[in-house]
Amino acid sequence: MSDELKKFRTQIDSIDDELLTLFNQRAKLAQQIGHAKNGSAVLRPEREAQVLKRMVDANAGPLSAQSVNTLFTEIMSHCRALEEPLAVAFLGPQGTFSEAAVIKRFGQACREVPCASIDEVFRKVESGEANYGVVPVENSTEGAIGRTLDLLLQSPLKLCGEVMLAVHQCLLSQDKDLAKIKRVYSHPQSLGQCQDWLNAHLPQAERVSVASNAEAASLAAKEKHSAAIAGKQAAERFGIAVQAANIEDDPRNTTRFLVVGNQDVAASGTDKTSMVISAPNRPGAVHDLLVPFAKHGVSMSKLESRPAKSGLWEYVFFVDIEGHQTDSKVAAALKELKVVAAFVKILGSYPVASI
Repeated sequence: MSDELKKFRTQIDSIDDELLTLFNQRAKLAQQIGHAKNGSAVLRPEREAQVLKRMVDANAGPLSAQSVNTLFTEIMSHCRALEEPLAVAFLGPQGTFSEAAVIKRFGQACREVPCASIDEVFRKVESGEANYGVVPVENSTEGAIGRTLDLLLQSPLKLCGEVMLAVHQCLLSQDKDLAKIKRVYSHPQSLGQCQDWLNAHLPQAERVSVASNAEAASLAAKEKHSAAIAGKQAAERFGIAVQAANIEDDPRNTTRFLVVGNQDVAASGTDKTSMVISAPNRPGAVHDLLVPFAKHGVSMSKLESRPAKSGLWEYVFFVDIEGHQTDSKVAAALKELKVVAAFVKILGSYPVASI
């Protein structure tokens, strides 16, 4: 080993010692804050969003913004867990993109609660068996997840955050020769995200929809001449080889997840407010719903219609706007909206997803 290499390693050892001391100092302060809260919410999404934004903005490199975001998410995750790990419900089983979204938002030190359905995720949080739930709400290729929208309308839970997850699909199989593959298992959304690739490379294979990509990987790992479309985390969990990576038709393929819980989230400075609204049955009513936002300069980032299930051809609109419901402009717009709308339910205000 050269003298120069020894010098660099000695410097790294010294920095590691200092980091360990600082990590434990931070952890002790986090414990003191937890005791000072006297049983109030352990997680403050707005505060964590501010910490992550400050660290990313202050980052001078060479670490990427994503790396800094991940590092500080994990630091906060392990500091929180000193009291008691947060229980987070998600659409399981383990090995799904939903689990990846949980880890991205809450870090590795949370207690994962895999659920068989989106309905069960809501039930776990509503009953107190989980502190939070993470549910998919829309995909950039396949669109909205209808069941999640329906449950948001019905449930008393509030939105506490969002997670944007880049979804990179892989073909998993024990067969290296794709010509031998007779069937491909996957969740319907994933099959839809990869249909062009499947048409080009596996036109002969039967496409079989299953409840999750993890289930697909499990089946393909056991069956000859079968394959699954899933993420790399499923390949690792079920011991099946990746035969082709990044097979999604759109390389920008992204799924948005929502965090549901029982708390109101204070303003972080970079927020979003989600709501469900409906229009009275009269000419121009839908237009009137949009006027308050335009009048007060509130930007709308999403408008999604959904059958109301209360009558034939009746619809509700899921709306996302920029800003927190306590912001003066947003509050003024919401006040006027409630006058002209037949129904308004504020789902929650929460920090805009980080990187």
